[in-house]
Amino acid sequence: MSTTGKFILILGPSGSGKGTVLSYLKKKHPEFIFPISCTTRSKRPNEADGEVYNFINKEFFEKKKDEGDFLEWALVHNKHYYGTLKKPILDAMQQGKTVIREVDVQGLQSIRKIISENQLISIFLTVKNWETLKERILERSPMSEEELARRKKSFKLEMAWQRECDYVVESVTGKVDEVCRSIENIILSQVGV
Repeated sequence: MSTTGKFILILGPSGSGKGTVLSYLKKKHPEFIFPISCTTRSKRPNEADGEVYNFINKEFFEKKKDEGDFLEWALVHNKHYYGTLKKPILDAMQQGKTVIREVDVQGLQSIRKIISENQLISIFLTVKNWETLKERILERSPMSEEELARRKKSFKLEMAWQRECDYVVESVTGKVDEVCRSIENIILSQVGV
């Protein structure tokens, strides 16, 4: 595929701060493109449809998936679908724009099959350990022991993917600004700004 833009992927376990980093980048860099993903999970109290996600039902998601409309999609925690539509991203990249997207580790594999290596930059947001992540997850919303166990299992699998990414940045509790600036600096060094 020949395009001129860059596709920046932000990865990391749930609760590592990916959403915070994206909010920071959106405020500081309106020139970047932040495509909206689709998900079948329910809206959280602080979320609005069309901001970060389009909340759709499972049947519609599966129809789009079967038609090949997703650049990547994943079934996360064996529970909810998440996916990124192909067309808005490819269109923006063909216009030379920088596209930034939070993606699941499964999504990274799919995207690598479609977007060339020289246009793809992956940044993994890591945390010190499971306990740190568990605290953050529980601060966001209460969760059953069963759900926490599922998250812990996912965490172990996701953390192994650090080695697959171009950059790894530790998400240190209480150092949000530093973490955001580190990721911003990596992106700016890669897109030639």
